[in-house]
Amino acid sequence: MKFGTKAVHAGVEPDPSTGAIMTPIYQTSTYVQESPAKHKGYAYARGANPTRNSLQKSIAALENGKHGICFSSGMGATDAVIKLLNPGDEVITSNDLYGGSYRMFKKVYERFGIKFHFIDLTHADNIDAYVNERTKLFWIETPSNPLMRIIDIQACVSKAKKHNILVAVDNTFASPYLQNPLDLGADIVMHSVTKYLGGHSDVIMGALITNNDKLHQDLAFIANSCGAVPGPQDSFLVLRGIKSLHLRMERHCHNGKVIANYLREHKKIGNVYWPGFADHPNHDIAKKQMRDFGGMLSFTLKNDTLENATKLMESMELFSLAESLGGVESLINHPASMTHASIPREERIKNGLSDSLIRLSIGVEDAEDLIADLEQALAKV
Repeated sequence: MKFGTKAVHAGVEPDPSTGAIMTPIYQTSTYVQESPAKHKGYAYARGANPTRNSLQKSIAALENGKHGICFSSGMGATDAVIKLLNPGDEVITSNDLYGGSYRMFKKVYERFGIKFHFIDLTHADNIDAYVNERTKLFWIETPSNPLMRIIDIQACVSKAKKHNILVAVDNTFASPYLQNPLDLGADIVMHSVTKYLGGHSDVIMGALITNNDKLHQDLAFIANSCGAVPGPQDSFLVLRGIKSLHLRMERHCHNGKVIANYLREHKKIGNVYWPGFADHPNHDIAKKQMRDFGGMLSFTLKNDTLENATKLMESMELFSLAESLGGVESLINHPASMTHASIPREERIKNGLSDSLIRLSIGVEDAEDLIADLEQALAKV
């Protein structure tokens, strides 16, 4: 089944009681049982809900996965993966990743005796110096947030399998439309469903997908035990959003390419970070493991000061200054003070994230209007 057909149909069946073509919102906290422990597969809604189950099947299908589990946020999903570990275990991850992930790893789980190595994963051989008998997980984010760095998933998987190490991939920036890490050997895929899967900036949710029965069992146990699960209304909204995912992603990719090339040719722009450029680091890997290059990019001004960057962001009219990404509307973001503020400044600077870096989430508006908005704002800098 092709992707667009799966987006519309996977996990969704007409309601057997009414024939409703859309999955009902099962707004209930509990379920009547015929006899103690004898029920229709549902006992308490924290453990399972029919609307959520349909969504989980849909997301799993999009990632060519066997099992999907939804959480109340992307961080809730990430949290469940780290809960697979024990004190003394070690994790290898990227030195360019979402600030919320960094905050959780450093401020929450290091206190419980889990050690994290933040390294340059754009060269997979850098992993070798950090792997030891305590290494249990590679946490990969590609393209990375916000510098759009590309990590070779298959190369990392190859190294992990030699040592029985799990590989989890944050696939939020790419979406399953552009990249399927399970097909490249990853054990777990994480999505901030809030972003492209939901697509309309009206839901907070996360998801994990795996083909491993034991991992699914363990992660489902964590989800039920710890309770970071989404409600049926949000599940319904994401099911609706997914039906247009392939159409939206086509437009995100088209607009992303147009805006990236416009910015690169502009006399007031310094660096533009977008994996579709032939000279973008690891572009060949992006071509190999992605179907297109997405609608996310970052850039700096040629007169690269925080004052100028702030003036530009304040001058935008169509682009909204806001956190998050992946919605139908275009957003402009200042990572240093917003999505990555939890990372110490010295760490940000060391890893290439300047105070004046600007990140764009390119929406599905007409590209000409987005360029006009950038043009009028740049004229004020």
